[in-house]
Amino acid sequence: MRRKILWTLLLVAAGLAVVIQIASIQIASGQRRGAADPELIAQRQATENELRSVAVIDRKLMVPMRDGKRMATDVYRPKDASKKYPTVFVRTPYNFNFWDVRNGAPRDMRNELEAVKRGYAFVEMNERGHFFSEGNYDILGAPLSDGDDAFKWIAKQPWSNGKVGVIGCSSTAEWQLAVASLGNPAFTTMIPQGFGAGVGRVGPYYEQGNWYRGGAVQMLFIAWLYGEQNQARPMFPPNTSQEDLIRASKAFDLAQQSPPVKWSNALRHLPEMNIMKAVDGPQGIFADHMPVDTGGAMIKRAPNDPAWYKGGLWHDNMKINVPGFWFMSWYDVSIGPNLAAYNHVRKTASPEIADQQYAVIAPTLHCSYKRATENTIVGERSVGDARLNYDELTWAWFDHFLKGEKNGVLESMPKVRYYTMGINKWQSSDTWPPRGAQTMSFFLSSGGKANTAGGDGAITDAAPATDNPDRFEYDPMNPTPSYGGNVCCTGDAVAGGAFDQRKIEERPDILVYSTEPLKEGIEVSGP
Repeated sequence: MRRKILWTLLLVAAGLAVVIQIASIQIASGQRRGAADPELIAQRQATENELRSVAVIDRKLMVPMRDGKRMATDVYRPKDASKKYPTVFVRTPYNFNFWDVRNGAPRDMRNELEAVKRGYAFVEMNERGHFFSEGNYDILGAPLSDGDDAFKWIAKQPWSNGKVGVIGCSSTAEWQLAVASLGNPAFTTMIPQGFGAGVGRVGPYYEQGNWYRGGAVQMLFIAWLYGEQNQARPMFPPNTSQEDLIRASKAFDLAQQSPPVKWSNALRHLPEMNIMKAVDGPQGIFADHMPVDTGGAMIKRAPNDPAWYKGGLWHDNMKINVPGFWFMSWYDVSIGPNLAAYNHVRKTASPEIADQQYAVIAPTLHCSYKRATENTIVGERSVGDARLNYDELTWAWFDHFLKGEKNGVLESMPKVRYYTMGINKWQSSDTWPPRGAQTMSFFLSSGGKANTAGGDGAITDAAPATDNPDRFEYDPMNPTPSYGGNVCCTGDAVAGGAFDQRKIEERPDILVYSTEPLKEGIEVSGP
């Protein structure tokens, strides 16, 4: 039977609040759905049923921040009320609505179930300005006080033992560093994964969260913000009850359904600051001034703009003093700043905490650690069996720091576990770069015609006796494309990984410098 329901939604925008009524919504057809997979739905429902059998479930809590804005939060905890529990906290800009409205079934709740069965409370919170959470969105869940307030709220719950650990990848990790620097006593440990956009300035890197590379704006955030910076969005009225929010969220997850964009074409638009407008993207922090602490208008900033220091980025003057288990990957966009951040914390934390910093460097794309197989393919390259027991490692880490278990996890792990491609195996070191690594200098040389793979560009280990400038023409209407590499989040514009570059190297606007063929293998591990 199809039921007609009247919902009242609040359309929220910067400086705008309009109540709209959406009448005669037919639940059976009101959301776009593909053909449901009966097997998937049955698996999801079975997981939900098991979760209900072992957990106290508290969904669509609206947790107040110090400025009165409320963040949507779900809590799952063991049913035994005689004990207090440590918390695994996941804070994210992404959709964690418990109901998959497009498939008409529960979302995959295996992570929540696993946490509860292991004796943890599992808390999920949406960042400000996304989905059911109130306020205006800024990247990395700013202001920092929201993260601090979330830890305070968790710690004071009657079921909490006061210890909170955080885990997540990409934007679910990148906020962790700056909030860790606030020193909240409940913030016990962190497991950041693929966290480069959270690193503002560290060592030689001045990328302001991967926004720049070599001083130029990276294109990835244009494509990413297209789906994230929505500031005009439907919201439920603030007096909507928790019961009604839970019921309504099975019909509305408040996720935008933006038209698809062919970014391989869209990113060619000039001027760059108008790319979002050209694809009819939403207004927001990319190009528009917004009522957030940083002011928005990210594309209009220079690398040293004070706005970069007013949001959620971590910089190397912000001391982190919590144990960290850092996950990185060779083909992620941010491997350099990530490693620099890890080394910086090892040097600047208190001695005990500095000794509790561990790292894993996988040969995968952004946040693809668990997708490694017996024959892991990255781009066009096989890097062998790059699997690792990630879940076993991270749960053992939490058991040690949040439950106080003496499980030997720290003693059994190297400080740095890194995968060496070519020989295709995991290796260990107590430092990064690996102890014994030697810095080598190479020199670019040519007769002035290094254009294309057929030019005379060379790499030598000694400075050339004579030198000639190389030249190329830059045509903004025919930009040099990226083909593979360590990238992220650019839609169909760039695929990450290792690809044969010979076709690209035919372009006259590319300078190619190559060594002579190596006489023997050499391991390159750094910086």
